[in-house]
Order: sequence, then C-alpha cells, then structure tokens
Amino acid sequence: MDRLLSMATFVKATEVGSFAAAAAALEMSPQMVAKHVSFLENRLGTRLLNRTTRRQSLTEIGRMYFERCRLVLAEAEAADSLAHAATAVPRGLLRVNAPVTFGTHRLVQLVTTYLRKHREVEIELVLNDRLVDLVEEGFELAFRIGPLADSGMISRALPPFRTVACASPAYLRERGMPQRPADLENHECLARPGVYEWHFMKDGQAYDAHIRNRLRVNDAKALLPAALNGFGIILIAEDLARESLSDGRLVRLFPDYDSPSRPMHLVFLADRRQTPKLRSFIDFIVEELG
Repeated sequence: MDRLLSMATFVKATEVGSFAAAAAALEMSPQMVAKHVSFLENRLGTRLLNRTTRRQSLTEIGRMYFERCRLVLAEAEAADSLAHAATAVPRGLLRVNAPVTFGTHRLVQLVTTYLRKHREVEIELVLNDRLVDLVEEGFELAFRIGPLADSGMISRALPPFRTVACASPAYLRERGMPQRPADLENHECLARPGVYEWHFMKDGQAYDAHIRNRLRVNDAKALLPAALNGFGIILIAEDLARESLSDGRLVRLFPDYDSPSRPMHLVFLADRRQTPKLRSFIDFIVEELG
C-alpha cells in the first residue's frame, strides 16, 4: 500500500475520532481506512490505536507516530508546492517600486525585455524617490538605493548605483581637460543646492574636490541639459549619462578614479511565498544586472 496515503488516513482517523468519519472525509470505505491503519501497524510491529465498538484512542507509540506523520505529510505537501511553483508559468500582476532615475533610464528597458519573455505577466512599475511600505502600498518587491535598514525583508544585492564625472567636448575644448579631481576648483561645475564637494577614490585613497557651481538645481536630470549645452562639468548617475557617453555628447573624466557609488538591492517580504512571476522576475534582474 502507499505509505504516505496510509499515514494520511491514520492522521485523519485520529483527528476526526473514528474510521467512519475518516472514510467520509477521504471518500473511501471504513474498511479501507481500517486496512491502511492495519498496514502501518503491521509494518511497525505495534498497535497505534486502541479500538472498541464505541471509541478509539491513541496508544503511547501512536501519539508519537501521529505527530511525526503530521510533520512528514506537511513536508511532502511543501515539496509538492515547490515543484509546482518551479514548473508553473509566471502569470498575473506584479507591482514593483523603484527610484526615479534608475527606473526611467535602466529598469524600464529590463522590464520590457522581461515582459516579452513572459507573455502572461503584467507589471505595474511605480517610480518615486521615497521609502515605500511594501505591505501598506501593495508592492511585491522594490529596488532600494543606499544602505539597507534592518527591516526584516529579504534582499538580493545588485551592482552599486554608480556616478560618473563628465562634460561635453565643447566645454573641454574651451576650458581644458582636468587631470585630477583637485583641478575641479578651476572649473564650472553643476550640482544640487548645498553640494560644494565631490568625493573620489583611487587605490584606497580618498580625494575630495571642492567645486564651484554657479548653477544649482535640485534635480539631477535637469542638470544634464546644461552639461550637454557645454556649461560645465557634472557628476551624475551613470544610468542617466550612459546614452550621452556612448554617442560622444559627453566625455568621461578621471577614468583612473572611482566616482561615488551607493549600494543597490532588490527587497521583498520575508513571509511572502515566491510566486512564479515574482521568482522569475528576481532571477531575471539578477542575471541581467549581475
């Protein structure tokens, strides 16, 4: 006889209190319930249930075996669910949150590639630069830039969110190419309000550059046109500058120095079962970004 089926029958008979009730719940005859219990008792060489015409009760060994059977059946159910999830087709709506710059200039391209591969998935991508609450706002996962707080969520590390110092060829022809970060003191720089230093690293050594910035804008995306127009040097997210660097409208400065970067992670709830759509999206992002 099937061992797991016999265990399940024994557990049900114990829980409901009689072979007749177990038979009704399992849609089998009371005689078949008795056969499954007898199979286990014969296999173990001991009685599991004390039975009379009016009542039944577990023996001492029966109580221990009952608890173990419940654990075994729960693990078997979990294994079946895992296998089903592994082979299931990703489908349904996936709500994702991400910072504006990364989402606009990098993530949207990845999302469209993912959706082409998974035709039954829909993605609602919400971009903002505030820290969202995944539970209250109904997100299944989020991209976080910067140090992670101890939030109890599961995280997957992604490549850092990097910045790059660059300027237009027209600006460099007019003002010359700075050779090291300290040279920025003699150049026109573009930055946010309140920023008067840029920080670089080389061979483990920190280099702080004091900057002059007559134009200050609170949105980095708005500074990009000023740099493209040849007005100054900009320290900007690499994602935001990638296209302009590729087509030569901007030139990267200080290639031997590391520009500031911030850690980036994918985060999702620890107690949320990874559905095929969630798991496939996480795997895709990690594979694409490294």
